[in-house]
Amino acid sequence: MIADGVTTAALEVRNLSFSYGPKRALADVNFAVPSGFTALLGPNGAGKSTLFALLTRLFTSADGTITIAGHDLSRQPRHALAEMGVVFQQSTLDLDLTVQQNLLYFAALHGLSGRDAAQRAETALARLNMAERAGEKVRNLNGGHRRRTEIARALLHDPQVLLLDEPTVGLDAAARAAITQHVHDLAHDGMTVLWATHLSDEIQDDDHLLILHQGQLLRDGNVSKLRGKTPLSNYFLTLTGPKP
Repeated sequence: MIADGVTTAALEVRNLSFSYGPKRALADVNFAVPSGFTALLGPNGAGKSTLFALLTRLFTSADGTITIAGHDLSRQPRHALAEMGVVFQQSTLDLDLTVQQNLLYFAALHGLSGRDAAQRAETALARLNMAERAGEKVRNLNGGHRRRTEIARALLHDPQVLLLDEPTVGLDAAARAAITQHVHDLAHDGMTVLWATHLSDEIQDDDHLLILHQGQLLRDGNVSKLRGKTPLSNYFLTLTGPKP
């Protein structure tokens, strides 16, 4: 289903399906992600990671289309992927490099170097309140600061869309809340964010919400309108929990 009122979107998915052999992981999924914060909420095994693998072209499917910043991912993969920043569940930072070195290495992979790369790294770290840690080795950072470094790295090439797959896994409550708020702040500044999670407390009432369960998109719309007077955690459990 498509959310009412969405007229433009930096990320659109149409009629997307995917199977692992006989097992259907996604079934005719349709949605559009507008500017701002969109939460992809689903229990473990709902298909969130499969969807992210398709969005980042780790997997491909002949069933359906993915459009990023106007580029068809299957026909124009380089242009489409250039408009995305990605933070995966598992960290991909080099622990023996400093925060700044990790960012500059990533910048070089995108063809950025010299003063431009250094300025972009400085700006990205400042946005995540990490500027004072630029010279520290990643190995010495706590989990929350490592996540901030990964988000800063994902913003280096000025993507239109930021994808985050369960980005708070393994973090303590304070770090989880801080990362969630930092990314909401980026969304309020105009970034298009797709945040995958199974935790309803990471989602705010004015967010756009997609609920995925057993490979199917069950709900698509504004959080407060969808849940009404019911707490989001209860609303989510009613849709996806075991039936009596």
